[in-house]
Amino acid sequence: MRPQSLAGQAAFAPANTADIADAMIAASGLRVEVDRRRGRGAGLNPSGRFEPTQRETFDDGWQTLEELPPFKTDVQIEKPRTAITRNESPDLSFDRSINPYRGCEHGCIYCFARPTHAYMGLSAGLDFESKLFAKPDAPKLLERELAKPGYKVRVIAIGTNTDPYQPIEKEWRIMRQILEVLNKANHPVAIVTKSAMILRDLDILTEMAAKNIVRVGISVTTLDRKLARLMEPRASTPTRRLEAIRGLSGAGVRTSVMAAPIIPALNDHELERILDAAKAAGAEEASYVLLRLPLEVSPLFRDWLLQNYPDRYRHVMSLVRSMRGGKDYDAEFGKRMKGAGPYAWQIARRFEMAAKRLELTRRSLALRDDLFVPPNGSGVQLSLL
Repeated sequence: MRPQSLAGQAAFAPANTADIADAMIAASGLRVEVDRRRGRGAGLNPSGRFEPTQRETFDDGWQTLEELPPFKTDVQIEKPRTAITRNESPDLSFDRSINPYRGCEHGCIYCFARPTHAYMGLSAGLDFESKLFAKPDAPKLLERELAKPGYKVRVIAIGTNTDPYQPIEKEWRIMRQILEVLNKANHPVAIVTKSAMILRDLDILTEMAAKNIVRVGISVTTLDRKLARLMEPRASTPTRRLEAIRGLSGAGVRTSVMAAPIIPALNDHELERILDAAKAAGAEEASYVLLRLPLEVSPLFRDWLLQNYPDRYRHVMSLVRSMRGGKDYDAEFGKRMKGAGPYAWQIARRFEMAAKRLELTRRSLALRDDLFVPPNGSGVQLSLL
């Protein structure tokens, strides 16, 4: 009789975070088989940091691993109470944002949003890429919030956590519905994406651009198709992203390029080339962000680096730590985006010089907020007066 095991899983009490991180990288048995994670970014699927136990998959001698299914995209519906999320972070240019989805199918190994899946009791690894949550009520909730008396207009940022144009948007179309609400209300919005799918909504974006209530940032991490495939397995190719910049700018939509993240000794040498290519495609502005490795992202990225670029592992991580005070990450406001130290200073100066040469420096052209027209108040409790 076959033993009643957890499909080859074992539970053990968690040690400290550093020990777990090092163990995940050192023990090849923790890696999910290639056939089960084909087309995904992460090689690990550790338990969430809030879980009482950590689990690892192992071969118990009864071929249970052969029976485990591949990681397929599964989408559940999430019912939030509000559409707009607010923040008070001093180093962010916005105080409110919308996330149509939780988790991201793009599978970018460096994604700083991965640890948020722990709040759902899921892994920041493969779960983040395959167990997704859609918020189909977000457009209606947004309309209700915009109609509330006393609502103060500020630019809403979309795509700052997970990509609103990830593959499942093709079916769910939540982002398009959100844009329809914002366009009708003449509400300013700033969008960040690395997907050429944004061109699908060019009809709405063109209307919003004519009213100066929209701007778009396209993230271009590398021009190397092979590297992009390894780092961002389900995102648009670099060529398609440049085409998106060209299509948006050609339609009059204010478009910028985001060289993010900059990873030392891996893609930092491409910084000037990325800005050159984006400028040629029609980008008006540029920005960059240094690689961020908070919480579970660090062991996931380091495992990926060992698997794909073992010869560069020590050099990359040495440079990363030199910009983070000797740690994998420093979350201090003002430093987390750009880092510190000589190497970070060098990257900043290179970007500054290239952006100035290409006239991609940030402009002070603000989106209009004086055109706002509150929605009709559908679903809002009326006054008794």
